[in-house]
Amino acid sequence: MRRDALVFDAPRSVGVRREMLAEPRAGEVAVRVALSAVSAGTELLVYRGQLRPGEPLDDSLPALAGAVHYPLRYGYAAVGRVEAVGPGAARSGRGQRVFCFHPHASRLTARGEELLPIPEDVPDEDAVFFANMETAVTLALDGTPCIGEAVAVFGQGIVGLLTTALLSRFPLARLTAVDPSPFRRQAALREGATAACDPAGLEEEGPTDLLYELSGDPRAINSAIELAGFGSRIVVGSWYGMKSAPLDLGGKFHRSRLRLIASRVSSLPPELGPRWTRARRTGVAWDMLRAVRPSRLITHRYPIGRAADAYALLDRQPDEALQVILEYP
Repeated sequence: MRRDALVFDAPRSVGVRREMLAEPRAGEVAVRVALSAVSAGTELLVYRGQLRPGEPLDDSLPALAGAVHYPLRYGYAAVGRVEAVGPGAARSGRGQRVFCFHPHASRLTARGEELLPIPEDVPDEDAVFFANMETAVTLALDGTPCIGEAVAVFGQGIVGLLTTALLSRFPLARLTAVDPSPFRRQAALREGATAACDPAGLEEEGPTDLLYELSGDPRAINSAIELAGFGSRIVVGSWYGMKSAPLDLGGKFHRSRLRLIASRVSSLPPELGPRWTRARRTGVAWDMLRAVRPSRLITHRYPIGRAADAYALLDRQPDEALQVILEYP
């Protein structure tokens, strides 16, 4: 089998390689990919060379088990159909639609247990958001929003918009989206935010109980601290790579007993204990994809051969795009 695979050859250098893919071995299946989603947050860190050399890409996903060394392959949101099944991989039959956490490529092989069957009532264009929806579900679990609370979400990229969409389903007093892009602020209002503002024009409307930092800019944590009320929670879901910024922890943060909470989709909040498993979260993520139907957030589609144009757009004109999709013939 032949495939086209995306490779980050060096910072800001993206290529597509035509290569042979071995037939699936025992326990493996081969998937013909229809489309994959580009993560404008994490993948731009890879594209811009903003990851620490030697750092694991993602130690929770077999397909991303390597460390940061160029050339490298990345991506974690592929949707396609099983086209070949190796011995002992009966879980995934030929023709079945599946989601896989795998770098961008027109074909892939994976162990059967690494694939997620896509429910029949979830279209491919919604299913490709599964990874980011799972992240949004985890952010909600980490933040534990309560009835009547005021909530603010810094950053309205795809993860921020999906998180806003989920939070809008809670009986909150206020849900404020914060982003410098008017385009994204309008999208946040459509997803259920009660207000949307530029970080530079952020005005306190009363204590904010729960704040999410999803902008990818560590400086936003200071803005969240200023907006927070006494004892508020600040959930940090961004992965900054090598980016850093001074944090003002000597004033309001200290006096107001604020809590900084790290959120990461590769694990569940420890306090949820045995009641919440990955399987349970997976089911909730599919339910939320049915409820939100995020395919309307797709703004650009590129064939795999034009992948370099897709990353250049996100790098140079980020205000023009929400979800960018790569398509495969």
